[in-house]
Amino acid sequence: MDGVRTAPPLSPEDTLALRLPPGLQGSGLAEPPGSGLPHDRLAGKVSRAARWSLVNTLVMRLGNFATGIVLARFVLDPAAWGVYAVAQTVLMVLLSANELGVTLAIVRWDGDVRRFAPTVLTLSTASSCTLYAAVFCAAPSIAGLLGSPSAAAVLRVMCLCLVIDGLSLVPAGVITREFAQHKRLAIDAVNFLLATGITLALAFRGWGAMSFAVGAVCGNLSALVGCALAARGMLRFGWDREQAGALLRFGLPLAGASLLALGVVNLDAMIVGATLGPVALGLYMIAFNMAGWPVRIISEASRRVSFAGFSRVADSPRDLVRGFARALKLLVTVTVPICVLLAALAGPAVRLLYGEKWVPAAQALPWLMALGLTRIGSELAYDCLVAVGKRRSLMALQGLWLVTLLPVLLIAARSGDIREVAMGHVVVAGGVVVPAFLFVLHRAGIPARVVAVACARAFFGGAMTAWVVILLHRRMGDGTAEVVMTAAIGVISYGLCTVPGSDLLPRTPKVKPRPRHRKARG
Repeated sequence: MDGVRTAPPLSPEDTLALRLPPGLQGSGLAEPPGSGLPHDRLAGKVSRAARWSLVNTLVMRLGNFATGIVLARFVLDPAAWGVYAVAQTVLMVLLSANELGVTLAIVRWDGDVRRFAPTVLTLSTASSCTLYAAVFCAAPSIAGLLGSPSAAAVLRVMCLCLVIDGLSLVPAGVITREFAQHKRLAIDAVNFLLATGITLALAFRGWGAMSFAVGAVCGNLSALVGCALAARGMLRFGWDREQAGALLRFGLPLAGASLLALGVVNLDAMIVGATLGPVALGLYMIAFNMAGWPVRIISEASRRVSFAGFSRVADSPRDLVRGFARALKLLVTVTVPICVLLAALAGPAVRLLYGEKWVPAAQALPWLMALGLTRIGSELAYDCLVAVGKRRSLMALQGLWLVTLLPVLLIAARSGDIREVAMGHVVVAGGVVVPAFLFVLHRAGIPARVVAVACARAFFGGAMTAWVVILLHRRMGDGTAEVVMTAAIGVISYGLCTVPGSDLLPRTPKVKPRPRHRKARG
């Protein structure tokens, strides 16, 4: 169970809520708010906000993960989880564009925010209410199309979060604009505690998937109240035709980009639900969430600083190459052992965390771990390319990913099961998306050999670790103590392969600097 978005945040996407990439948050605008402050004061505010935001992310992620384990292990079966996943997936996609992208102006536009906030609130609320009315009427058809007719009622309740989201985004945006992430942590904590408490209480009373929906709505209502109290005076409606036009010109391209990104992330769930049914979808989503939570924590921690760092060296090709190589090497060095261990010990890991009834989810987990590793690299490349002005190329990459993924996943789902769907994801990511990213990175001045050098030691260590873990697992068995010992030996073997002689600063091949203006368009 994850919380619904209540603001345009600084971090990337959540499981249940779109988080726009940091690069998109600033596209098309001048200096960010607060740029008039002395550099040391602004840097201090950003640093403090980043620390609070990181604490928020870690606490909420771990709390949501633990709650999901309790519900899946003791209350819900795969069919009920699949019904919830249908409503969750629809809500995620709708949240990518329910406010037409205009609320990011609260965070990014210069000037007195009170001057244009009423128009933003009117646009956001009107579009969210209109979208909810459409979803309410179409809920039976949407649920049937996604293979879970019983999800219609859950969808109608859960999508009330659209309206709450539309109302809360302006005050929440002001909190983000002022770097008041300590307030955001308090708001999110109350949201989490209330939503989790209600969800657990209703689930143990037999409400099934509806418990998620009611809990999410109650939690988001508390977040709306908290945001309104933390940013007083921001829930005022108003209208200025000229401002509305400027806001829509700014927001609609971002809403379109985020819709593409959410399409890539959620297409598999839609296809699994529509083709294989709610039970298969429930199993698939357990594997997907299990594969995603450790990778997302690492990715979000990185992306809080990566975009800003790449932006500072965007005009220096040599520094950009060196910075990207160092960041990529650090990311893959940390991520590879997690992915390898969860992939090699998929069955025991699922059984230990979720229980015997969820073991079939393990067949998709190794492939989804490989997908998670791919996404770590692509997200870092995304931030780098946005920093050097390759936004059009990135839109094309997202479109290519989505268009290629659709037929592959359809064929995989119709000819197999959730394992084949996960394999299809990896085939598209490795065979199409990674080469495409390498091509665009090369055009931006980062050769493919830099990427290869940065990843080589970690990938070698990962391969050796996989061999050691698989061999030991076959000999030692599935007992908890044996699995823990196997994982520990795997970590040691990975460290022996990667740490000696590694300073996380790869020797970057010399490249000929390419003249490039940072605002160039790809």
